Amino acid sequence: MVVKGEFNMKEIVLELEGLNCAGCAAKIEELTNDIDGVDSASLDFVNKKLRVNVEDEESQNITNEIKTIVNTLEPHVLVIEKGKNNHSHSHDHGHSHSHDHGDINKADILKLIIGGILFIIPYLFKLEGNFRLLVYLAAYIVIGLEIIIIAIRNVLAGQPFDEFFLMTVATAGAFIIGEYPEAVAVMLFYQVGEFFQGLAVSHSRKSISSLLDIRPDYANLETNGKIEIVEPEDVHVGDYIIIKPGEKVPLDGIILEGKSSMDTSNITGESVPRTVNTGEAILSGFVNKEGLLKVEVVKEFGESTVSKILDLVENASSKKAPTENFITKFARYYTPVVVYTALFIGLIVPLLFGYDIKDWAYRAFVFLVISCPCALVISIPLGFFGGIGGASKSGILIKGGNYLEGLNDIDTLVFDKTGTITKGSFDVVSIEAYGDVSKEEVLELAAYGEVFSNHPIGISIVETYGKEIDKNKIKNYKEIPGHGIEAEIHGEKVLIGNKKLFMKNNINILEKDSIGTVVYIGKGNSHIGTIEISDELKENVGEHIKDIKSQGINTIMLSGDNELIAEKVGNLVGIDKVYGDLLPQDKVSIFEKIMEENPGKVAFVGDGVNDAPVLARADIGIAMGGLGSDAAIEASDIVIMTDEIGKINTGIKIAKNTKKIVTQNIVLALGIKLIVLSLGVFGKATMWEAVFADVGVSIIAIFNSIRALKVEE
Repeated sequence: MVVKGEFNMKEIVLELEGLNCAGCAAKIEELTNDIDGVDSASLDFVNKKLRVNVEDEESQNITNEIKTIVNTLEPHVLVIEKGKNNHSHSHDHGHSHSHDHGDINKADILKLIIGGILFIIPYLFKLEGNFRLLVYLAAYIVIGLEIIIIAIRNVLAGQPFDEFFLMTVATAGAFIIGEYPEAVAVMLFYQVGEFFQGLAVSHSRKSISSLLDIRPDYANLETNGKIEIVEPEDVHVGDYIIIKPGEKVPLDGIILEGKSSMDTSNITGESVPRTVNTGEAILSGFVNKEGLLKVEVVKEFGESTVSKILDLVENASSKKAPTENFITKFARYYTPVVVYTALFIGLIVPLLFGYDIKDWAYRAFVFLVISCPCALVISIPLGFFGGIGGASKSGILIKGGNYLEGLNDIDTLVFDKTGTITKGSFDVVSIEAYGDVSKEEVLELAAYGEVFSNHPIGISIVETYGKEIDKNKIKNYKEIPGHGIEAEIHGEKVLIGNKKLFMKNNINILEKDSIGTVVYIGKGNSHIGTIEISDELKENVGEHIKDIKSQGINTIMLSGDNELIAEKVGNLVGIDKVYGDLLPQDKVSIFEKIMEENPGKVAFVGDGVNDAPVLARADIGIAMGGLGSDAAIEASDIVIMTDEIGKINTGIKIAKNTKKIVTQNIVLALGIKLIVLSLGVFGKATMWEAVFADVGVSIIAIFNSIRALKVEE
């Protein structure tokens, strides 16, 4: 159990082992949300996890209530509390019913074979009368007894309108009106369909799980010169681990000895191997291709990159897309409406108009067979989960179906400049000195002034100076936000900063035009020198921005640099609008103004170091290269593991593809159901078509959902 911390809330995570019925899953989620003390509950059908936010002191009672609900609806499902090893379940049936096909169940296959043989005997031997009825009845009981028992139990528990009840009423009704072969055939094909549907769900779950097969199984821990193979969880910060060629890196760390080539595709989606040397950081989930490495661990396993990725992707399903929420609500009303319509067709119409009750009852049974919204309830979450899984394989972490769907509606992308459009690695490119001052003196004064700065520009000046700095020679140090630094160095007043700082001090400067950052240095009351620091553009950034704009998206850039530099960078890469000279608080207010002006969704793209407030404010916050910054992961909705803006385009393509697949499934499922329902009313559809419209469509929709895993770069 994980303590949420706010408002004394706690999150309970329950694993529902053996849950393969989508309709039941929706019902469990709905009933859990109705429990007193539950703030919110979300059941992730793909991962079989139920996440419940509860008020702290209530948690144990609520867990017991949930177990009762699950036991009532799905007695074979085991409820496992996350973080506990005990399996708590009520009682276990000899085998799971036909919905549970994580593994192929031999008893189910045997039942279908025996039922199938009994079903064809009356045809083969042309049986008549009571004997024919008895054989069909035997076939019906073999195939359908389990469904009938579950249906009766659920009705007694106040849960009618599930597919077991609908199938039981429809097929029992068909028996009563003398349609024996059809009653058995419908139950048989329904069970065969459910069996294949179970296999399809299992297959798609495995496809998604294999995408996320990045969890390391073990770590080689070195203690006193000996190597011991341990669980990654048993390794702690400061321990030394050995990574052999071909092994996964189990925890984040720094290389102490050795160099190698790393396959980073699990984490970043990059296919080109990356060379790493002593002193460099490596992330868990990378695969060591060549050398033997000794690594010092810098993060516990729970905090490591692999854990964060798996956690983000697993939790993604709890943030449902609007389409998923719509389908959940739709399913809640769809089934009762169809059932009452069936009742009207089967009883009221023949009684009112004197039609043949047998004929109209048959039409009503067709309605009942078709009234389960399974195809939608299963395939839509699978589609979104597939999209999220496919994106993670490309190095794009999307924290929920709502953000994946939201990518379709972005009309404006706002970029931070440093570290997003540019590399964020600053280098001194020129030093100019005026009057009788040397370049060395200009650099020395600038380095002394910037020695306390942690800004990349200040750091690059200090690194370029490269000599020992005697901090005792610096007095009255003052940092002026948005202007620069004022200090006494060697007993003289020194100014280091931008044009605004010098205007404030009434000092004239020789202005320099540059696409880099220009730092002016003043001593006494005069401008003695200028240092130009340039930040490189990221590779292919212009192409990536062009691709994004080709999707009809507006681009805006925010920068703390002066307006002229920001404009130049914006023009170079083709950004529509640029705001410069911004302090961090200005970024938020400008961003809010942009959000008011744009009707669609506005996304913000930043490198996450100082962009957390804007990332959190955006409709969709996208953090670049974000695993370096915990603040970015917390504040953003999408984390791009590499520094490439091009991945945003990939993400938008994945979102559009997922939306297309989900829409196809909705149109297919509802379209075919409506056609067969219409034919059913006019007596033109048989129960066979109804079974196809229910189970057949589910299977097609599930296999269609798996396509969301495929990603076009």
